[in-house]
Amino acid sequence: MTNNTLASTALQFEVSDQVATLTFNSPAKRNALEMAMRDGLVVALRHIQQNKDIRAVVLTGAGGHFCAGGDLKNMAEVQHENGAWLSRMQTLHEWVQILLTLDRPVIAAVDGAAAGAGFSLALSADFVLATPRAWFNMSFLKVGLVPDVGALYTLPRVVGVQRAKEIMLSARDINAQEALRLGIVMELHEPEQLLARAQAMARSFVGASPTAVSLIKRSLGSALGGGLQDMLTAEAQAQALAAGTAEHREAVGRFLNKQAPLFAWPARSD
Repeated sequence: MTNNTLASTALQFEVSDQVATLTFNSPAKRNALEMAMRDGLVVALRHIQQNKDIRAVVLTGAGGHFCAGGDLKNMAEVQHENGAWLSRMQTLHEWVQILLTLDRPVIAAVDGAAAGAGFSLALSADFVLATPRAWFNMSFLKVGLVPDVGALYTLPRVVGVQRAKEIMLSARDINAQEALRLGIVMELHEPEQLLARAQAMARSFVGASPTAVSLIKRSLGSALGGGLQDMLTAEAQAQALAAGTAEHREAVGRFLNKQAPLFAWPARSD
């Protein structure tokens, strides 16, 4: 279904089978983040955060592109005082906080351009699927800016610090095959199959334990910053919580009774 209170021309919001799909919808601008899209994204993500019936999220773009980044025309009109930019960044960081701490899986389906903040948005997802014609660019240095929307946090965790420096300081294009090799992209699919694969992956989590999914995401979010003992303690605490859930008991019962599990990762069709 489409939530008419959240959907807008610039950002489409649909919920089907407990999966929310957010579609950047300004194809004439390659889905650059115009004001209406930015505002709509904040509202939609707040709604998802509060609505536990939504079990997974898909981010995608209309018209053959994911998101070409910031709307430079709008940015040129912003006052250049420190305070104005800090205020702008606070809004951007609300997306990052929600996406990176959301207790449900987020899947980015990337076709065409994922540049600047669009690249950053893709990196905020748990899984990035792309088409062979997708391309990525940390284009900020081309306009004298620093990577934002969380990229300074996310990119080095995906590709390592040295490669992140090269990608950010060169501001070069990364094609889909290289993105796959670097671990930025998890799977490649033809354009006509991309969204269906992302949504099938998202729907698989409807049958998963929401407690276990949340605990796995939270634990992995701190994995690179914690020492061995910290992670073993976190692991023990998380396992104790998961073991006490009805979902765990039901999954064990289904296994012992030779019933199909409620959670099953979708097999690739290609």
